[in-house]
Amino acid sequence: MNDSINRRHFLKQAGVTGVGLGLAGSAGFFTPARARDAGMDSRSIGANDRITAAVIGTNGRGLAHIDCLATLPGVDIAYVCDVDDRSIAKGLKHAAKYHTQSPKGIKDFRKVLADKSVDVVTIATPDHWHAPMAILAMAAGKHVYVEKPCSQNPYEGELLLAAVKKYGRVVQMGAQRRSSPQMREIIPQIHAGLIGKTYFGRGWYLNQRGSIGHGKPAAVPAELDYDLWQGPAPRRPYMDNVIHYNWHWFWHWGTGEALNNGTHEMDIARWALDVKWPVRVTSNGGRYQFDDDWQTPDTQTISWDFAEGKTMSWEGRSCNDFPIDKASRGTMIYGTEGSAWLDGNDYVIYDKKRKIIKSAKENEAVDPTNIVSASGMKMDAAHVANFLETIRGRQQLNCPIEEGYKSVTLLHLGNIAWRVGRELHCDPATGHIQDDRPAMKLWRREYEHGWEPKV
Repeated sequence: MNDSINRRHFLKQAGVTGVGLGLAGSAGFFTPARARDAGMDSRSIGANDRITAAVIGTNGRGLAHIDCLATLPGVDIAYVCDVDDRSIAKGLKHAAKYHTQSPKGIKDFRKVLADKSVDVVTIATPDHWHAPMAILAMAAGKHVYVEKPCSQNPYEGELLLAAVKKYGRVVQMGAQRRSSPQMREIIPQIHAGLIGKTYFGRGWYLNQRGSIGHGKPAAVPAELDYDLWQGPAPRRPYMDNVIHYNWHWFWHWGTGEALNNGTHEMDIARWALDVKWPVRVTSNGGRYQFDDDWQTPDTQTISWDFAEGKTMSWEGRSCNDFPIDKASRGTMIYGTEGSAWLDGNDYVIYDKKRKIIKSAKENEAVDPTNIVSASGMKMDAAHVANFLETIRGRQQLNCPIEEGYKSVTLLHLGNIAWRVGRELHCDPATGHIQDDRPAMKLWRREYEHGWEPKV
């Protein structure tokens, strides 16, 4: 690499040595004593302290992170970071709309992590960087907000749990619907029997994406640090149809539509059904619409059966957006006494005769009892605010990494079932695939030597 910071030296400096897996404890303060034990900055954040943040990845979702951080009280954005100078410029221009924010543009996130004044990093990079970067950030003493999916494979999710346990950092996954006042009002009522005993959750996501064509080898753009973009992924030649978005559809970097968008609906479904790990997973579909380089399914169904006597399913159509129940995305929960339409911002509750018995829409008043209020903000801002207030000790995370990991891994299991072309049988205590070595090999990926994530 051109940068003077050698990656192996940085890993050593960050304290990322050895591997240890285990269940994560509750996220909370990184106390001065624990910080000293880990050889880190012992500075702690109090309820009234300002928080210094860095946004990493500013070609897409990172711009929403800037919006949230710049408009929430008590936050200073110190860095806008991306491997592409064009994306840095985009992020700085976006931040400039907020006159109190004047962050520094920087290309190498490791320099951000080396700055002890940074309390928080938000990660909106390609999927293959989510978990490795979050682990490095925690090792450097930072709290982390990471976009979904929190991992590119289930193994990385286990490493995230281990890192939270080891470093005691606050880590929230960007499942914004967990901070919707409507969802936080109605899902406990569903758990309490509003529609009887729940037994089936259905989610879907529909789009009309075009072909990505057949890529050709090309010169790496001068503005892009392609080596750092690849990071933990084994090296591949630069192709002209991958960056900055189409990496989603390649197994080498992405996770397909199931985790690109299905995470949102199926996290809500799993939350509403109150289930954890499946006993059986199946998946069908394929790349049907176009003959191109797209590897993941453009049409996919996934089904999960749980030991609790409940089932979930997801339908993804990337290239045909004919609606389901007049919606391009959504979640339905079915129970013995009725059904619930849950759309993140809205809900509609039906009895067995399909009569509406309860509903709420975004910006409508909901019962405030035991709800973390969004204070009129959109879900993004509410979710980031919950993350920051947890760091300050005033709230608890709405989507701690333990919950994000479970929902994300369910969809990873669906992709694994599709890739091996058969039903998977899983341990209901851990989600691990049983008696299927070829499938379990996809539990983790191969890493570029020297870039392996470790805890």
